[in-house]
Amino acid sequence: MQSDNLKGLVEFVAHSLVDQPTKVSVEKQQHGNTINLALHVAKDDMGRVIGKGGRVANSMRTLLKVAAAREGNHAKLEIVEPR
Repeated sequence: MQSDNLKGLVEFVAHSLVDQPTKVSVEKQQHGNTINLALHVAKDDMGRVIGKGGRVANSMRTLLKVAAAREGNHAKLEIVEPR
């Protein structure tokens, strides 16, 4: 259940950042206590989600790691273009 909350957290932050929120999707895979999330955004919104020097992406990863650690899990975030 916690991994759904993490997925929702990433979706919420991404929707707040992008111009095309309908193109935002998050896929999750869980292996033991490690949760891998893949954030898909439109090509035009990649810069907004990554940020200058990767600052926004790193902030999202830090927030995700803290939220996961509170439940005893590990989380990883990858930002990719939609298929």
